[in-house]
Amino acid sequence: MAALARLRLLYRHTAVRLSAIYLLLFSACAAVLVLYVTSISDGQLQARMKESITEEVNQLEDIYTEGGVASLLRVLERRSHQPGANLYVIAGPSGEILAGNVAGLQAGVLNEEGWTDKPFLYNRFGETAKKDRHQAIAHVIRFENGLRVLVGRDVGEPENARLLVRKALMLALGVMGVGALVIWFAIGRNALRRIDRTSLAAQKIMAGDLSQRLPETGSGDEFDRLAGSLNVMLARMERLNEGLRQVSDNIAHDLKTPLTRLRNKAENALAKADDAEDYRVALEEVIGDTDQLIRTFNALLMISRVEAGSAAAEMSVVNLSEVAEEFGELYEPVAEDAGFRLDRMIAPDITVRGNRELIGQAISNLIDNAMKYGDNPDASVITLSVTLGAEGVRVTVADRGQGFPRTNMAMWSNASFAWTKAARSLARGSGWR
Repeated sequence: MAALARLRLLYRHTAVRLSAIYLLLFSACAAVLVLYVTSISDGQLQARMKESITEEVNQLEDIYTEGGVASLLRVLERRSHQPGANLYVIAGPSGEILAGNVAGLQAGVLNEEGWTDKPFLYNRFGETAKKDRHQAIAHVIRFENGLRVLVGRDVGEPENARLLVRKALMLALGVMGVGALVIWFAIGRNALRRIDRTSLAAQKIMAGDLSQRLPETGSGDEFDRLAGSLNVMLARMERLNEGLRQVSDNIAHDLKTPLTRLRNKAENALAKADDAEDYRVALEEVIGDTDQLIRTFNALLMISRVEAGSAAAEMSVVNLSEVAEEFGELYEPVAEDAGFRLDRMIAPDITVRGNRELIGQAISNLIDNAMKYGDNPDASVITLSVTLGAEGVRVTVADRGQGFPRTNMAMWSNASFAWTKAARSLARGSGWR
């Protein structure tokens, strides 16, 4: 029962079912081939036998015509004593055997002239038992004087040859069948192992490990081509997932400072405002910061579209000098609170074609990073500059700190580089850097 259950489980595999079908078809074709070859061989042997008997009958008729009965009897007597499978019988008008190499014939064989309808039985000299009877085909000649001559051939030799051919073919096909089973088992197991490895990798991928890849052997077959295509798709999905994670990090990174500043303004208004005018000013500042947060959200959405290959972000002519001045003024008190002096070296009226929010967000992100990683007790200065030269417009945020360690490179890349890349892509062709 256990073996039957394992067989049923194995038969569920497509490769096993296909192999079983192929094996059945191969067996059917092999059986048809064996029958066809043996029948063709038997037919050819029968035709050769009849052709040989016909030639001999023609010779005997010529001998009878030229030399009469005496010559015919001498020739038949001589040939009947020669070894071989030929049969020679001379019988009288009543059918009694007068001479030849046959002891007895099946009744009625000599009654009809010409070819016998089917193989007949005969006995050789010294054989009396029924089991010793043999089969033959023959041609009967009847002369004018009533003399009958039978020339035949034993069919045992062709039958043995036909059986020998059939046995040889069956043996050869049996060996081929066993070889096919062994080859199928080896190749099938290899294919099933590859499918199992692919299934295991797919389970890990479904569990959330997008770094997994489907196994490839380098053979370039259908499995490898399919695995290669799926691996390219998985790499794309991994990059998209990483991009989504970076966007999430950017959101947390870029909204932390504005939200903190918004909270501080609301707290200061509650603590220090004495009249309605103070509250109105504080609310206006809160609204301004809220608008900036909304623009930041829109910029993040635009970054996602840009990095996904979309050109949906709004392009317009932007006064880069004004944007830099605005963010310089915005971050100047924040920098002072952090112990920095923010110097501005901004050339007036420099314009580019791009997206104002993304460009401002890039500048904001670089200033924020400079305050985080540009701490220098001797010179805590951050410089924001906008210049126009032969190479185009250049926006620079520089500090005199020691820089951030290599371990923070990934965080820097996830933040400021993403903003800068998006801003550059939206200002492409305008010459700003």
